[in-house]
Amino acid sequence: MGLLDRLRGRRESSVPARAETSAVSVSLLGGQDDLEVVGELAYQDALWGLSGGTVGDRIRRHIVAVLVPEPTNPYDANAIAVQIDGQVIGYLPRATAQEYLPGLQHSMSVHGGCVALRGVIVGGGYYDDGPGRLGVWLEHDPADFGARSAASSRSAPLGYPNADGVMRTGFTEAWLTDAEDDSYDLSWFNDLPEADRPAIAKLRELLAADPDPIDRHFQFAELETRLYQSRELYEAALAEYDEACARHDAEMESICAAFMAKWGKIPLLDTYRQMAVRQQKKKDWQACKWWAERGLALYGQRAAREEAVEDLIKRRNRALAKLEAAARPENRVRLERPHTSVVSATPSGGMPGTSGSYAELEVLVCQECNCRFERLRVRGRKPTLCPTCRAAAKA
Repeated sequence: MGLLDRLRGRRESSVPARAETSAVSVSLLGGQDDLEVVGELAYQDALWGLSGGTVGDRIRRHIVAVLVPEPTNPYDANAIAVQIDGQVIGYLPRATAQEYLPGLQHSMSVHGGCVALRGVIVGGGYYDDGPGRLGVWLEHDPADFGARSAASSRSAPLGYPNADGVMRTGFTEAWLTDAEDDSYDLSWFNDLPEADRPAIAKLRELLAADPDPIDRHFQFAELETRLYQSRELYEAALAEYDEACARHDAEMESICAAFMAKWGKIPLLDTYRQMAVRQQKKKDWQACKWWAERGLALYGQRAAREEAVEDLIKRRNRALAKLEAAARPENRVRLERPHTSVVSATPSGGMPGTSGSYAELEVLVCQECNCRFERLRVRGRKPTLCPTCRAAAKA
């Protein structure tokens, strides 16, 4: 069945495949920049079917995905769906779709057909709270869509109110209760200079003197924002940004303890997402994995926003897939023949500028079927059955 027929949802026909595919024009574009697919949580069944694995397997499968504009989408007229074998498995992020849509439409017009990108389905595994989810990453060149290479940036300034009413960074909530809580004082925020260089100097002065962990968290967060914004102004800005993130991380246990005491949950710790993205863009997959896993360990089951955890899981899985591919080049296959393989999940050691440790994965052997399965190493009795046998026993 031809690719265009899959997109239109046609059934298998008796027309020979060679004659059918010759009438379909698909432009397979390349590139080195990662392109994230979002919304795939709603398409897990389709992704597991496409992966060729079963729930609980650790997955890395090469795919080719087609970008399909959805001008009649009731939620976003700029929406760009991502399809694999004719099945929608997610969408491009809203802001990315808005930026890329004109370039995608132009490319489709020039080539007279669809635009496709190489990519990978990654994720899975089994954790203490259940099976891991699958995510999708694509490889592309932003220039093909009329855009510049994406740079890491924050989706909103510190304290930006969130439309769904759920705590984001925690700054707004902390600001609103500042007057009644003497343990911290956020009045420094209004006194910051508008220009980045003077603001950076002021924030460093504050961090040298302020002992309160909540104050220090938001001062570090603002310092990181200002340093990243200054990366075009002076060469040392990015190195200073990395140093600020490492210092911030070194204090994160006490910061999280203060958050739990105040709100009983942990707001968005954007440092870990941003540093994972930064390492990802540098192709430093070991560092990307470390920052993602460090953030996951800090969140635990206490995150105020589930999507923050989901994002780090995706980035960790992406890094694991890249590390596995680099370690076992002989396991790489042509895109025309996707495959499923087991990805090593053994955590690396700590990185400079961090404190504490995080959970490791352990491999256990099922007493029923003798197969091996993974789970997070935790205290307490270890399961004797793999997820499949446990499910069968409960049925």
